[in-house]
Order: sequence, then structure tokens, then C-alpha cells
Amino acid sequence: MIFRWWTSRTAVTRRADGIAQPGDIGSPVVTRRTAVLTAGVVLLVLFGILGAVLPVPYVAQVPGPTYNTLGDIEGKPIISVEGRRLNHVEGNLNLTTVGVSRGGLSLVQAVRGWFDDEVAVVPEESVYPSGQTQEETQAENRQAFLTSEQAAQTVALGHLGYPAKVVVQDVPKGSPASTHLIEGDAIEAIDGKPTPDTASLATVLAAIPPGTKVTVDANRLGKAHPVSITTGAAKDRSGSLLGVSVLDQPYAPFDVDVEVADVGGPSAGLMLTLGILDLVGKDDLTGGAKVAGTGTIDAKGQVGPIGGIALKMAAARKIGAQLFLVPAGNCEEASAVSDPGFPLAEVADLDDALKALTDFEAGRTPAGC
Repeated sequence: MIFRWWTSRTAVTRRADGIAQPGDIGSPVVTRRTAVLTAGVVLLVLFGILGAVLPVPYVAQVPGPTYNTLGDIEGKPIISVEGRRLNHVEGNLNLTTVGVSRGGLSLVQAVRGWFDDEVAVVPEESVYPSGQTQEETQAENRQAFLTSEQAAQTVALGHLGYPAKVVVQDVPKGSPASTHLIEGDAIEAIDGKPTPDTASLATVLAAIPPGTKVTVDANRLGKAHPVSITTGAAKDRSGSLLGVSVLDQPYAPFDVDVEVADVGGPSAGLMLTLGILDLVGKDDLTGGAKVAGTGTIDAKGQVGPIGGIALKMAAARKIGAQLFLVPAGNCEEASAVSDPGFPLAEVADLDDALKALTDFEAGRTPAGC
């Protein structure tokens, strides 16, 4: 089939006075039209340039990397245990993350992100609070992660039935105990006086004058570890101090350490708890399946909601997750995601998570959102 295109031209006629008629080439109408068109093109180019470079007070959140808590990062285990042989485990228990752009977006980037299902464009202040630098925010988020790690150990070891003791959390350099005690030691008595909890420890130390050499009956990796320490002076009360920070928490005859660099926030708590249980507990939690999830966890095993659930689900989908554990407080938002690619298990506490894993391994559908 042949198409023929026809064009026509307007004849140019001039009257005796030499004034061009309307529609003639070079007429004022055409000149104005050309000027408007030229101005529009210039403005369009200008707005395009400004849109590409003009910053707006928004940042982009995207699906971040996922980490198998049963595995390692660059050859270093995420969960390492000293003093006990680890269980042989297969499968995955992946914690999920959200990536955040550094610095503000351009106008064009923000508009593009609003139309992308795997990008959340949010006010910069919702991620980096006003009056706080990005470095300060990152440090705060990192501390939240360390707190969630601590809660994960407490919940996991408590679930396994280990008794609570006074457990050393930190030994500052130069403190009276700095060359005698280490993180993870349990303090059981001082000069023969039992210290079953932190309140008892404070009472015993309050009655000891500063500068006194005392015998601390500690336990390290399940073995007695008595040490002699010369006490220091307490600053906010009478009596002595050992110079350590301690917590009442379940104590096991082995030490658990968690290392996930560059991850901040408390949302890894649930998956870290499950990872610890799988590695040192009695049951295989995954049956070789690839499970992902998210959620904070407190010392009582309650699972709390988190931000960016849809983005974390997208991250899990990219690694081929077969089940996703969703905090109960995020279920409504998670259910709004069309075709997530895996079943969603609603989790309000650790027991819910364990039941969901048991059901899934047995071929039953976990209680969903």
C-alpha cells in the first residue's frame, strides 16, 4: 500500500500598499506564533535542566540487601557462637532491610520515584530528623540495632530455658575490672555474697568501701572464673563499683555474638532471635526452606511493627523467599501488596513465628494477614 502525502502552500499576495495579507509568509500572526513556540521550547529546556538539578527535601527508600542470619557475610558468620558446637542447619532465615538514598533527590528523581512501585519517596525529615546530621542518625540507628541484638539473645536463651543471671555487657578500658572480666561473664557472688540479680549486686557493692580488694565469683562459658578486683569509687551512690555495665538476662554456657555491618535500626530483632534458636536450639526451624521476615522484638518476645514493609517484601521476592514473617502491626499494609510471591504469616510474638515455621515445614498454611 502506498501512501501519498500532499502539501499546500498559501500564496503570498501583496496589495498596492505593500502590506502583507493575513496568512502571508512573514505576517505578524506567524511571527508571534514562532516567538511563543520558541519561548515555550526555551522554558521547557530550562525547566528540564532545573528539574534535573534542583534538590527537593525528599529521599528515596528502596529494597535493601537481605542477610541470612544462618550464614555469613564475606566469610564471617552473622551469628557466631563460642563454647558450643553449632547445629547443622539448611535453609534461610533472612532479615530484610530498606536502602535510603544519601542526600536530597532532584525534582525529576522524586517524580520518577513516585511512579515506581519499588521506590518510596518520603520527606527527608522522616529519615534524617531536623537538627541531626546523617552521621548522628546512622549512629543512633546502629545503637538501635545493637539493642535489638541484645533483646534477641535474651529472648532466644530464655526460650531455651537458660536461667537469668547478672551478665556483663561492657567493660570500659581502664575500669577496675578491665583486665579481669569480659563481655558475657556472669557475676554470681562477691566475697561469698550471692548476686543473683543486678539489684543484689548494687546492694553488695554499696556496702564495700572504695579501694577494697574483693573476690568476684564469675562464670565464663559455663566454668567458674574467680578473680580479685580492687574496687573503684561509685559516683552516684555510696560504696564501690567494679566498672562494668551489666544486665539481668538468661545465661548460657556459651557466648553468642552477632555481626552485621552497616545495618541499623531495631527491625532485625525477630530474625536474629530465630537465627540464634536455629543454631543452638533443639529444632530445625526451616526444613531447608528460604524464609524471610522482619520485626522488632522486646525482652518478653513481643514482635513490633516496622517501616518499609512493602520494600522489604520486594527484597525478599528478589531472593526467592518462600515465606515472609510479617509483624501483626504491619499486616494491613502488607496485605495491600498485590501478588507478593509468597504466603504472609502474621506474627505478634515469638511463639507465633515458631508456629508459622512449624506449619510451613509440615505443609500447612500458616495463619496469614
